[in-house]
Amino acid sequence: MEDTFRWTLVTAIAPIAWGTNYFVTHEYLPAGHPLYGAVFRALPAGLLLLCVTRRLPRGVWWWRSLLLGVCNMGAFFALIYLASQLLPVSLASTIMSASPLTMALFAWALLAERPTVSVLTGAAAGIAGVCLLLGTGSTAVNLRGVAASVAALTMSSFGYVLAKKWGRADGPIATTSWQLIAGGLVLIPFAIIVEGAPPHLDLPAIGGFVYVGLVATALAFTAWFAGLRHLGAATVGLIGLLNPVTGVLLGVLVSGDVLTLRQVLGLALVLFGITLSRPRRGSRVETGRAEPSKVYR
Repeated sequence: MEDTFRWTLVTAIAPIAWGTNYFVTHEYLPAGHPLYGAVFRALPAGLLLLCVTRRLPRGVWWWRSLLLGVCNMGAFFALIYLASQLLPVSLASTIMSASPLTMALFAWALLAERPTVSVLTGAAAGIAGVCLLLGTGSTAVNLRGVAASVAALTMSSFGYVLAKKWGRADGPIATTSWQLIAGGLVLIPFAIIVEGAPPHLDLPAIGGFVYVGLVATALAFTAWFAGLRHLGAATVGLIGLLNPVTGVLLGVLVSGDVLTLRQVLGLALVLFGITLSRPRRGSRVETGRAEPSKVYR
């Protein structure tokens, strides 16, 4: 249980960092350039991690890195950027809060991680908590934004579970670097064709991309994939609900927002759902290879 708690804390670094990414992107990064924004986020972070590991893919990991890089990084970053432009943050985050369920379903299909009652209950509590925490209001729904959010949710959930299935390579830092580089390189020609010349970056934008690249990407995804190697996919998906929680709390600390009773109840439900998904004492924890007979909590 001590190891499980430690890996839960490590995994939590990712959604907390992603929660701060909303604020940094909104305040400092150039709007209207989702493809270049995704390239600037993925490629430098991947090259930095590659310099740390000094390991290139071998054998099947060339095409695996390309597939995972598109699902988890390149296309995902661009779709999330697009969704954030077309939808209120509350609605986009509410859609993405379904990730524990989609990850659990993909893990059931690809890893034989059968979701238990406690996992499903925790996911339901977490999603309900996010809905209470953010709310969707009466804003008109942009169908393109919804489609972008659903596509990002599906691709990333599939990619994360696939990364867990293929996790035994050269460690999370190396595999994260390969995915980031592949995802960034794939997007470059699309960025040139669709968006033309790269946007001008002033000093705040450069600082914002440094933070996004180092903290919200390199550190966050390394922690996320490390957690996927040691925890069940559904558990990791629920930990990801700390993302909107961080965004709300950051609004309280930075923008002076005041938490309502409904939001406090939402926070409690999210934390309850995450706690409920943790493995019981004596349960086995996945370390990178799927075993058909395993049942995860």
